[in-house]
Amino acid sequence: MAVEESLNEIKKVIKDTVPPASLMTKVDFEGPEIVLYSKNPSVLAENGEIVKELARVIRKRIVIRPDPSVLEEPEKAIEKIKSIVPEDAGITNIEFDPNFGEALIEAVKPGLVIGKGGVTLNEIKMAVGWTPSVRRTPPIPSKIVKSIRHLLLKSSDERKEILRSMGKRIHRTPLDRGVQWIRLGALGGFREVGRTSIFLQTQESRVLIDCGVNVAASDNGSAFPFLSVPEFNLQELDAVIVTHAHLDHCGFVPYLYYMGYKGPVYCTPPTRDLMFLLHWDYLDVVEREGKDLPYPRKFIKEMVKYVIPLEYGEVTDISPDIKLTLHNAGHILGSSIAHFHIGDGLYNLAYTGDLKFERSRLLEPANPRFPRLETLIVESTYGSKKDTQPSRKSAEKELMKVIDETLKRGGKVLVPAFSVGRAQELMVALEDYMSKGAVTEAPVYLDGMIWEATGIHTTYPEYLNKELRNQIFHRGKNPFLAEYFKKVNGPAMRKEVIDGDPSIVISTSGMLAGGPVIEYFKSLAEDEKNSLIFVGYQAEGSMGRRIQKGWKEIRMNEDGKTKVVNINMDVHTIEGFSGHSDRGQLISYIRRINPKPERIITCHGEESKCTELASAFHRIFKAESRAPRNLDVIRVK
Repeated sequence: MAVEESLNEIKKVIKDTVPPASLMTKVDFEGPEIVLYSKNPSVLAENGEIVKELARVIRKRIVIRPDPSVLEEPEKAIEKIKSIVPEDAGITNIEFDPNFGEALIEAVKPGLVIGKGGVTLNEIKMAVGWTPSVRRTPPIPSKIVKSIRHLLLKSSDERKEILRSMGKRIHRTPLDRGVQWIRLGALGGFREVGRTSIFLQTQESRVLIDCGVNVAASDNGSAFPFLSVPEFNLQELDAVIVTHAHLDHCGFVPYLYYMGYKGPVYCTPPTRDLMFLLHWDYLDVVEREGKDLPYPRKFIKEMVKYVIPLEYGEVTDISPDIKLTLHNAGHILGSSIAHFHIGDGLYNLAYTGDLKFERSRLLEPANPRFPRLETLIVESTYGSKKDTQPSRKSAEKELMKVIDETLKRGGKVLVPAFSVGRAQELMVALEDYMSKGAVTEAPVYLDGMIWEATGIHTTYPEYLNKELRNQIFHRGKNPFLAEYFKKVNGPAMRKEVIDGDPSIVISTSGMLAGGPVIEYFKSLAEDEKNSLIFVGYQAEGSMGRRIQKGWKEIRMNEDGKTKVVNINMDVHTIEGFSGHSDRGQLISYIRRINPKPERIITCHGEESKCTELASAFHRIFKAESRAPRNLDVIRVK
């Protein structure tokens, strides 16, 4: 009843505000949005102030959609769209989604489909009735992007019903439960790295922030979040927020759907696509290791249907008393700081996810500005006094020096890298140095998911830093498309690379925990001409950490037998490429935050790093600080 009353009240306000000439036919909840269907949507589109005023009054996001009766036949609509859009836009596909009244236009240059100030979009809308939704054709073809777009269109009927159901829950009338309170539950990733998960509760709402897995864990007890705590009830969960696509933050999300969750996942569009990629690969690795899958594959696709993608800065209702805004975290493509505005000005908290407060080759630094902020939860991966990283420039110089020396002595360079973020950073740096003749030219082979992940990066260049965007859009030079980069297609080509001339191999997984990098390592480790270069964090217990510590022999399984691999190749760890801020940057970030938080909570770091950083924050900023353990509950209000 509460939902119907709420919708009826909104309908009355809309009826009193919207001009009759708009010929409005229906008002409905769809996810966090209020959707107005109109036979004459141009009246509302041309007078944006009406919609702005309406959104201000009802305090909801409003979307205008055409009534199905005014939509042009698809065949005719395609002809009209192609006659309006400049040929230089390079339209590659046009499809129609009647459930949402959208014409889905894929183009090589989407800006030309949009037009200056959206003028071309408006012309399309007026000519065909359909609302144009413009998407970039990936410069590097991506199976994942194609699959997700196909899945969303194919399941359009189902998705519309899903959004309606979500809308009813999001916009329900809040219950009056007297004293308002807010508490945080540490379900994983506190005083450890891996399986990050935070449970945010108010008297009205239940929100799960990240839900990761520890891929380096030796047993299930330390691999997955503590979702069995008594206060966590999947049926009461209002939302799941995913800050970014790394498995230690999102790897267990499909399990929620396997167990019956039917609610939304909020993240940026690149995070959605990268999650799909990494989840699929994660199950491949688990399967190859002969372990039981934590959830069936079909629940990765199921999850995608429930994702509500958000752009940075977009304020969204996720429950009756919580508004969510995502901000750039500077860590990987689409990574976010999640800011929660709770109650009607009652409280504000933010969780950084993984944070990089430095401009990198790929991304702008993390956002330090919020409207209001009382509590900040911050990562501590490099939070100890000893955690000082060199500058990115000096790290690149050291990397290129090792690569150059290895290639000149006839060796191969093996770089284990995370497929998302680190690999693309290396690609941009290598392209820059090689194109300037500052390092010996050699083929750079990309194995594992790196090529596919790079395809997703090329789909969302608007998430890259300003300089890289300008290089791609205005100077017509996309470093990801450089001739140096070669995709490794399967075991046969992998053997050719191993047996071939000096080269650079960037391969997953980044911690030598599985994947094709293992094949390269076994074949290249015993030749002293070769080099192994670590450029990312190696978790305790991983094979990468053992080699980093100086182990000269590694026992590995091969065809059911134990093989001893002697490590004669040079082993280098080059700091400075991390997508995480070091201690100095983390302190600088808190110093730059505006407004200053009253309370700072540390997580996502080894125990000593979480506690050291919390102590430093208290000493420097005179703020209340805590380094909770897993299963601790903190009442913040």
